[in-house]
Amino acid sequence: MIEADSLLPGDKIPSERELSDRLNVGRSSVREALRALELLGLIETRRGEGTFIRDFQEHKLVELLGTFFLQDKKVQEDLAETKRLIEIDCLRIVAFFATAEDIKRLMGWVKAGEFRDDDFFLRIAILNRNRLLERIWRIVNSYARTSEMVLGNVKKEDYLSLLTYLLERDEEKAIETYLIRIRNMSKDE
Repeated sequence: MIEADSLLPGDKIPSERELSDRLNVGRSSVREALRALELLGLIETRRGEGTFIRDFQEHKLVELLGTFFLQDKKVQEDLAETKRLIEIDCLRIVAFFATAEDIKRLMGWVKAGEFRDDDFFLRIAILNRNRLLERIWRIVNSYARTSEMVLGNVKKEDYLSLLTYLLERDEEKAIETYLIRIRNMSKDE
């Protein structure tokens, strides 16, 4: 129904009565389902206004699921590899399509203050032109945060070096910088 009505985070969902009619179920069933969705953080009820869809990234379902299946060491390794592969593809797209102004703006952001690695790569994922790849990165990153993946001691200069290579459209050097200086991998891995 969300897809059919083209509803997005922040949009108001139909009333209990309308949902009951459209789904052909009793209002008490609709009310119970809405409560469950609200407990998961997928919707938000505002008194006097209605019920609204929340941003997928805000709810705790990803973290809850992650605590169960991310206990396996092999799954954690696969997750880290998947995240790296997605980030590399995002870097390739940014190297090819992003404007020099976009990359310079990101360089200014890096120089301006402190940030986390996933803040940086969220911006890279947003800069890439593939919205699906961005959404997949967001989900994989949500799981990666729950698995407590350890990152090395990366310096601002490493991110700036990566961005410099993107600005120069040197995809190969950008990816090499990403793998060696940011993900602390050796050439043998």
